[in-house]
Amino acid sequence: MEKTLAEQGNASKRNLLMFVLPSLLGVLLFMTPVSYNGDLTIMIAVLAKSLQAALADTLPMIVTVLICVSAVLSLLVTVFKPMAVLKNSFLNTLFNISPVWLISRLLGAVFVLLVYSQVGPEILYSGDTGGLVLNDLLPVLFAVFIFAGLLLPLLLDFGLLEFVGTLLTGIMRPIFRLPGRSAVDCMASWLGDGSVGILLTSKQYEGLHYTQREAAVIGTTFSAVSITFSLVVLAQVKLEYLFLQFYLAVCLAGIVAAIVVPRLPPLCWKKDTFINGEARPADYEVTPPGYSRLSHGYALALERASKVHSLGQVARTGIHNALDMLLGVLPVVMAFGTLALVIAETTPLFSWLGVPFVPLLEWLQIPEAAAASQTIVVGFADMFIPAILATSIESDMTRFVIAALSVTQLIYMSEVGALLLGSKIPVNVLELFVIFLLRTLVTLPVIALVAHWVF
Repeated sequence: MEKTLAEQGNASKRNLLMFVLPSLLGVLLFMTPVSYNGDLTIMIAVLAKSLQAALADTLPMIVTVLICVSAVLSLLVTVFKPMAVLKNSFLNTLFNISPVWLISRLLGAVFVLLVYSQVGPEILYSGDTGGLVLNDLLPVLFAVFIFAGLLLPLLLDFGLLEFVGTLLTGIMRPIFRLPGRSAVDCMASWLGDGSVGILLTSKQYEGLHYTQREAAVIGTTFSAVSITFSLVVLAQVKLEYLFLQFYLAVCLAGIVAAIVVPRLPPLCWKKDTFINGEARPADYEVTPPGYSRLSHGYALALERASKVHSLGQVARTGIHNALDMLLGVLPVVMAFGTLALVIAETTPLFSWLGVPFVPLLEWLQIPEAAAASQTIVVGFADMFIPAILATSIESDMTRFVIAALSVTQLIYMSEVGALLLGSKIPVNVLELFVIFLLRTLVTLPVIALVAHWVF
């Protein structure tokens, strides 16, 4: 039976409100800069920090329990395959995993138990390796995942991405070869936290909005480092007074890397098909006749908002997001983050890998090139290590280059790399290392150019 004009009008008004109000709230929470304790950040990060402060003494124990529960349930479900779990699509996806991810979760559980109880080799639980991951990194991720997971539907489910994506297609598609909606991922990362961007990208990939290539490119290119953390890195090398020049170097180098690196292997080799193997429709992001880009985006947003039938449905999605990250990603971060930091601390591997960069640094006329080379590849283990090593270098220019490079390299195994591996985004460790090296080679000349202008 056809709807009356009054019913159609009510439905249209309802869809408009369902689009505008939650989307505005999402923008306020995820993308609006706010000042907190003198730092520029976003509300999601403020909420996360508040939770972290309230649970400061118990968070390592909570994280330890979560990682162990994840490992035990994954082992039981993967081995015994109980029908009750297999029939539930969410639980099946979360716990019925491949052998590689099962081993990662079990390794994460072993590491977290040893670190929390401080049993075994000291190098495993010291404050520079496993202790750093458990006590400093995982509590931050726990708090971010709780709020970002629960509130992410505000960005995903009410039409904001459809509206913004349609408007920005003309920029994102020709320059970065990405859908317009990926601009939202970039903004959420840039203003707030790279982990939020990866969570957003992973959910978009699972929801058939990004192809394998697009998800891999966005996850490794647009999960930018927040302004706040950039300032922390700069403070470590004692150059806070150069923040504007530093952030100019970071932004310029980041844009160049975002244009160049996705056009090189391994990212350009990724399939342009969705997670289910299907290709993107040929008419995707094409504005239909009779529509402007604005009116088409508005129509798509209302259509998306009309599919939200109840707030309970949205709440369930948010809870699933949070549990997926807490139980699926935290164990992987613990495993890979600890391994990378142990290798960095106990072997000269990263120093050896930095030796080939000495001629490049000398050609770019960077002072103390040999000392600087030792900091370049170690950033793959953790972004903060290069800044720590740089404190022994006398040249301000060299410390400036090292700090900016460590931020633009972007992929470090103690957080972003492990998050990418723990998500559904289709990348592996070797590919991440190659992308890390490519980003280094592309961004280093840009940063050196700005450094010569500054100094």
